[in-house]
Amino acid sequence: MPRHMRAAILVEQKKPLVIDNVELPQTLDYGQVLVKVFYSGICGSQIGEIDGVKGEDKYLPHLLGHEGSGEVIDVGAGVKCVKPGDFVVLHWMKGLGVESASPLYHWRDRPLNAGWVTTFNEYAIVSENRLTVISTVFDLKLATLFGCVITTALGVINNDAQLKIGQSLVVFGVGGVGLNIIQGAKMVSAHPVIAIDIVDSKLEKARQFGADHVFNSSIVTDLEAEIRGIVGTQGADVVIETTGNARVIERAYSLTHPDGKTILVGVPKKGDHASIYTLPLHFKKVLKGSHGGSASPHVDIPNYLRLVQSGKMKLEGLITHEFKLHEINEAIQLIKSGNAGRVVLDMD
Repeated sequence: MPRHMRAAILVEQKKPLVIDNVELPQTLDYGQVLVKVFYSGICGSQIGEIDGVKGEDKYLPHLLGHEGSGEVIDVGAGVKCVKPGDFVVLHWMKGLGVESASPLYHWRDRPLNAGWVTTFNEYAIVSENRLTVISTVFDLKLATLFGCVITTALGVINNDAQLKIGQSLVVFGVGGVGLNIIQGAKMVSAHPVIAIDIVDSKLEKARQFGADHVFNSSIVTDLEAEIRGIVGTQGADVVIETTGNARVIERAYSLTHPDGKTILVGVPKKGDHASIYTLPLHFKKVLKGSHGGSASPHVDIPNYLRLVQSGKMKLEGLITHEFKLHEINEAIQLIKSGNAGRVVLDMD
């Protein structure tokens, strides 16, 4: 067991993360797995934690990160699904195996909290059910994307929206999740697929991943008229909202067909309320929030890896920037600027 590691610590909300040495516990509890982290993604949910979008954080200081790739170094009692030497994807959704107690690290002679999985650290003690074994030949940088962004996006298509062949789709926000939602929509032959964002480079990327039409909502004078002109006056069969902006949520709901579905992936800031007309919900219209696309990592990740290896799913171009751990605050600022796709940390 390593005694120390470098990690990015959330000490105070709305402040830069602190990069420092952290002391690891020297024994693994039942169901715990020690992983050497190779790569970590940075998700919008971590930006939200840092910015306190859900309110006060009662667990400070604590570690962060919930998608990554690495190698199993050691396992605790009761662990049967992974073994030392396995390459794994680290994910926040529950998979196979034991759900262990959360590890307790120490930092500057005080307890340092962590959940069942963290990835902004060189090593991680992870609950067995937050790990899925992958092939040793798969690119570990790309494998990181299966910890959240891809499984969430394709889960939204398969499980939440249950998008059907030929149904129309509108996607608000085409960051990492939005791009893969578009890719998944094309894989199930939805049509037309419409992407909306305020960054032209992201819209161009959306075209590359299968969008039939793209609109910059900061420029288009009458966005609703443009979209209804394509999908029909009653709206789209499915509208997926990934930004968490309350005004965008209202627009997404408005653009959904009376028999259609509005799926919310983004989470609004605490106190940022959306106002909608609820009568259609008493009939056939559906409004629902997504919880990670209701993914089953131990089933979905192997399936999706096969799609990539067979050439049926595209990963090239999803990762736009790569940083080292000590540069994580710069990476976070880049993400906040809106000028990046998926950003990963190289932990080596």
